[in-house]
Amino acid sequence: MKTLFLILAAVASLLSSASAQSTISAGRAIEIRIQGVPNEEMARVNNTYPVSEAGFIRMPFIGNVMAAGRSPDSLAQSIEAAYKSAQIYTNPTVQVLASSDETLAEFIVTVGGYVRRPGPVKYVRGLTLYDAVQAGGGATEFGSMHRVRLIRNGKLREYDLFKTQSKGVLVEPSDTIEVPQKNLFGR
Repeated sequence: MKTLFLILAAVASLLSSASAQSTISAGRAIEIRIQGVPNEEMARVNNTYPVSEAGFIRMPFIGNVMAAGRSPDSLAQSIEAAYKSAQIYTNPTVQVLASSDETLAEFIVTVGGYVRRPGPVKYVRGLTLYDAVQAGGGATEFGSMHRVRLIRNGKLREYDLFKTQSKGVLVEPSDTIEVPQKNLFGR
């Protein structure tokens, strides 16, 4: 009887872990832990990563990896293979854990320049460039909404927030937004 109970408990455990293997969604956060890497790199790669609206995460040394729509195990295998094929790590063991929305709420975007309240703005899924500037209090009388700068991964793009298509540009966690000073022409 005790053996039957242990077998049933093992089967129930397997079934519950299989159902816990949900797919990763865009706009969520996932936690990644990697073993088999040098100790000095552990803090850099073991982290919580936001999944962009496009479905990617940015991993150190290997760049963007498609995460949305995949199971945590599938993503872990893909990350392991990418590190091995790039000859960065010889034998990494990756563990992917889906995080809750509360974890994602800890991410921020930084809004600066000529806004009323420069500083960090809490990132929420679906946050647009226009919304982020408004969360910073909006542009001051000296700030130009015609040339708002979005800095992501070291790349700078400018947007005219008087144009409808620019207002809907989605921001991602860790983006930096700058409202520059108006030029001589008031733009």
